[in-house]
Amino acid sequence: MEALSNIVNFFLGLGAAIFVPIIIIIAGLIVKMKLKDAISAGITLGVAFTGMSMLISFMTDAISPAAQAMLENANIALPIVDGGWTTMSTISWSWPYAFLMFPLLIAINVIMLVFKKTNTFNADLWNVWGKIFTAVAVVAITKSVLLAFVVAAIQIVLELKCADYHQHRIEKLSGIPGVTCTHKMVFLGALMYPVDLLLRKIPVLRKEFNAGNLKDKLGIFAENHVLGFILGIVFGLLAKYSLSDTLTLAIKCATALTLFPVITKYFMQALAPISEAVSDYMNAKFSDRTLVVGLDWPFLGGANEIWLAVIWSVPVTLVFSLFLPGNEILPFAGIINLALAVPAFLVTGGNIIRMLILCTIFAPVFLWVGTAFAPFITDLANSTGAVALAAGQMISNSNIDGPVFTYAFSHVFKVFQGNFLPLIILILWLAGFMLYRRDLLNEAKLDSVAVEENV
Repeated sequence: MEALSNIVNFFLGLGAAIFVPIIIIIAGLIVKMKLKDAISAGITLGVAFTGMSMLISFMTDAISPAAQAMLENANIALPIVDGGWTTMSTISWSWPYAFLMFPLLIAINVIMLVFKKTNTFNADLWNVWGKIFTAVAVVAITKSVLLAFVVAAIQIVLELKCADYHQHRIEKLSGIPGVTCTHKMVFLGALMYPVDLLLRKIPVLRKEFNAGNLKDKLGIFAENHVLGFILGIVFGLLAKYSLSDTLTLAIKCATALTLFPVITKYFMQALAPISEAVSDYMNAKFSDRTLVVGLDWPFLGGANEIWLAVIWSVPVTLVFSLFLPGNEILPFAGIINLALAVPAFLVTGGNIIRMLILCTIFAPVFLWVGTAFAPFITDLANSTGAVALAAGQMISNSNIDGPVFTYAFSHVFKVFQGNFLPLIILILWLAGFMLYRRDLLNEAKLDSVAVEENV
């Protein structure tokens, strides 16, 4: 057991930029890619992951101090420290049974592929910590390790099914064939979708309005570099920065927004040969199936709409943290909230106006869930020594992926203590999930029919 744990932890410790390309190279060789092509694709994918990670860190380092300055200017003090996703990952891996989640994920994926219950091969094994995080939450509520793995298994299945349902829309939005997203952040779309249905009933919000339309209406002011510069100026003013610091922040924001689409091209360059090889291999083996590759969200990072929504969400989240009843977390490390922007992008199909509305409506959810999870996250951090905390200090995350799903599925067992709120939220999530699933499948079917008619 200990040897297996050490092996798993070693490979996962390499990070997504190394671990995921290794999985992709192995998968490429299995589907008969040439060795040089598989290695080239894997290294290019590693470059893309590293580039995207560098840009996000660069953007976070630029904006987070400004966000903190805004809170200090408002004289706000909240008791729960925001550790961000990296701290949550560290704490999750400190759970004694964490290493068992890795073989569970692989086994479920293989079984579902063999029995044709999914068409997604999940190459995003590095993000197995997300399943561990949910399991840790279940253990904190129920004290049952068995229930923790049952809920984690349900999450794994739902991630694969969500990846199947989203694949067509993701291909339309990203332009990358044969890939989909297996990250649990897409789960929030289940509750965003019913709200988006209501927004679509407003005529002006029903019209297509993506980043391209924004450029048509605003001209140079909607160009990535100019828009980033303007947003940086706004942040600098809100943070009461000096002129030089404000201009520096503006240039950094302009740099980040300019380079995100550039990095995404490397995802396309890496994934195109892999997805083609996988499709050819599966078509030869199963004439009625096309296998797709499931990945983390960064290959969607070329969508300007995502970054506009992310930047919009920073002041929105900060404002909510000031007066939101029940919130005790000070948003900082998780202030760049992609778990809010990405599902909004997928639900709306990139309609930037509806995205901003959805991000505004659902920003409080992350603060509430972050507050609710703080006690058990703090207890685990203290008991394992994974994170050094001062006496009495609490820690959590202000951008927990798939917050509604994670809260509902882990806290639903509180119904036995007379708390029915998590059960009600779980039912609402499942209802939204089924509605959203129907919409995604109908879109894929209608587009398929349209293509056949035009042939």
